[in-house]
Amino acid sequence: MDQARYQAHQWGRAVSTGGPHAYAAYVPASLPQTLALDPETVQALSHADLAVGRLAGAGRLLPNPHLFLASYLTEEALASSRMEGTQASLSELFDAAALGEKPNDDVREVQNYVQALEHGLRRLPDLPLSKRLLCEMHAILLDGVRGREKTPGEFRRSQNWIGSPDNRPETALFVPPTVEHMWSALDDWERYIHQMTPALPTLVRAALLHYQFETIHPFLDGNGRLGRLFIVLYLVEQEILPAPLLPLSAQLERTKDLYIDHLQGVRERGDVQGWLRYFLGAVAAQATRSVDRAEKLTDLRERYRSCLHGRRSRAGEVVDLLFGNPVLTTRYVVTHLGVTPQGATHLLRQLAELKLLREASEGRRGVRARWYADEIMDVLREPSEPAASYWAG
Repeated sequence: MDQARYQAHQWGRAVSTGGPHAYAAYVPASLPQTLALDPETVQALSHADLAVGRLAGAGRLLPNPHLFLASYLTEEALASSRMEGTQASLSELFDAAALGEKPNDDVREVQNYVQALEHGLRRLPDLPLSKRLLCEMHAILLDGVRGREKTPGEFRRSQNWIGSPDNRPETALFVPPTVEHMWSALDDWERYIHQMTPALPTLVRAALLHYQFETIHPFLDGNGRLGRLFIVLYLVEQEILPAPLLPLSAQLERTKDLYIDHLQGVRERGDVQGWLRYFLGAVAAQATRSVDRAEKLTDLRERYRSCLHGRRSRAGEVVDLLFGNPVLTTRYVVTHLGVTPQGATHLLRQLAELKLLREASEGRRGVRARWYADEIMDVLREPSEPAASYWAG
């Protein structure tokens, strides 16, 4: 790491480790209690607050929020994992859930992310966001997948670094603090989360806390995914959102290079305003997309249920299953509704006759038959671009 590049001493210092094999490592400063926001950042914050408020309102008005939550969790997990090189598609994830078979490694990584996030949500009422909770989620995140040999659930006891062409700290783009400095930085970070009377807006604090976590880089692997997972949990814990309806990683993935550049810009040049505008712009764009998705999914559900009006059948319950996993199998319906295999097949065929499902089979006699809700999948796959008025690089 080039020590001379890090001149923004109000945010941290690049210091030499000393000795015959010395290299430079970055020691972050404490996060600021107050921060003057420039006019462009204030405008970005206003847009983000408005968009998140609309999303929170939409979440509270959803007829059955839990029906739609799975799609938001899946998008967040998929995008965050892709940023770390995991190759898995939306269809593969829903197929794996429907078939109940052992997933491939990439799908397992994404499933672990969802499970780690769900674990965090379950624990929040009893255990606030903390180092302990992060370790619990980290253990789930790396369970049985790439990185499982890198002490899952434990903070690192050795140096790590980012972006080295020959895997040496001397040539790395960025070297996080040494273990000794890591511990004090982590303690400081945890205290910042739980300040009783914070002076800065919650979204600004979320941006700063995420930046600081990625700068400390306290685990040997999984720091990016866990740091992005933290954002969602923090907004729920702070009651900014009623549920994790903001899959922010989807927006960060679309602008990955900017994301990395802005994080590094704070460390090297102290460009915190640029980072905040980027982060708040991403929040606004993704919250807007999430509201749009909620409206489309709600409309689809109402249309599907209206198609079943007057029918004495449990097909409406199958419709609800579709919004949690738009790929179904007979076994999936049997497991979730407690009907017989014959009954499950009959219900699926009812929906297929109404053109709400499409059947696809592999092998002879319909072995591994799956039923796809193509319209729901289309909504979940819809690309989104950040609205120009929200974006500030």
